[in-house]
This record gives sequence, C-alpha cells and structure tokens, in this order.
Amino acid sequence: MNRIERIEGTAVPVEGNDIDTDRIIPARFLKEITFSNMGKYPFYDERFEADGSRKTHPFNEDRFQGASLLVSNQNFGCGSSREHAPQALMRWGVKAILAESFAEIFAGNCAMLGVPAVTASAKDIRKVVDAVKKDPKTRFTLDLCAMTLAWPAGIVKVILPEGRRKALTEGTWDSTSLLMANADKARAVARRLPYLTVFKA
Repeated sequence: MNRIERIEGTAVPVEGNDIDTDRIIPARFLKEITFSNMGKYPFYDERFEADGSRKTHPFNEDRFQGASLLVSNQNFGCGSSREHAPQALMRWGVKAILAESFAEIFAGNCAMLGVPAVTASAKDIRKVVDAVKKDPKTRFTLDLCAMTLAWPAGIVKVILPEGRRKALTEGTWDSTSLLMANADKARAVARRLPYLTVFKA
C-alpha cells in the first residue's frame, strides 16, 4: 500500500477565496468516460479564451510548471461535489493542496486520491505565497508526520484531520490497493455467503 508521509516540490499560488469546483473543472468536461484526460482541464475557462488563446493564469505560467503544491485561500473547492475537480488537479501534477480552509467534500475527495488537503493560517499562507513569488524554484517539503510545511527560508505548521492524516501515512487511503492486498480474505468471505454459493438463479 502507498504510504504518503512526505511530499516535496515547488508550488503554484492560485490566490482567492471561494474558488469553486466549477472553476476548477468546468461542467462540460464531466461527460468524459474516464479521468485520463482531466489533467488538461483544470481552470480551463480561466486559462483559455474561446478561440484557444491563452489567458493570464498561474497554471499557464512557465515558472510554475511542474509544481507539486497548490496554494490558495479560504473555502477552496466549494460548490458541487464533483470528484473530477481533485482528479483534474492531481493529473495536472498537484500532489498536495495548502489553503486556509476547504469545502469538506472536496477535501474528502482529495484524501481518497492520496492528495493531502492541509490548512494553515492566513498569515502563514501569505508567507508561503511570498516565498513562491520571490523564487518559483523554491522547494517545499510537506511532512505529514511532523505536520509542517518547510522550505529553506521558513517553516509553518499545517493542519489535517487525524483520520485523513492516518489514512495517508498508513496507506489505507487507497481503497483499491487495500482490497487487493486482502483479496484472499475477500474470497474467503465470499465463499461463506449463501447468495454466492447456495442459491442458484
């Protein structure tokens, strides 16, 4: 199972309060059958004009390409509960999100994908954003054991509900891997279920 204790990388700031899931992934992209192309679409309408030309947005800036940490402000991920929103961010390359607060369903969906959604104070968020803007190459380390976000010039405390922190650090966030690791136990239970072994159609 995939234990997630530390995430390292550069950061991309997407500043603002109440950034909702419709902004993160416009509804017209929800019709896709799989999540495989979702990495093309985060903030699509804020990044591109109708003719496909690029707008000014952090996700379009060369200096933020390859970032692993997304940094935002209050109530990130509010709006509809579409799982496509964290899927789009993860498939773009985001491995963790830091904000002042999250919509609860969005944060839960992130945890189910192995993407920690951690919070920090507005003051500490400002420190992180300032560090990124000063030098986009700054590398951050999110430590889910120490519950800190550190970089060469600073460190801040972060918060993550204990249930989610434990699931990530113990690897139980990945329900598919958890099921596969216990396949023999699942088969044993199935053999004891009468509707699978006794009753015939």
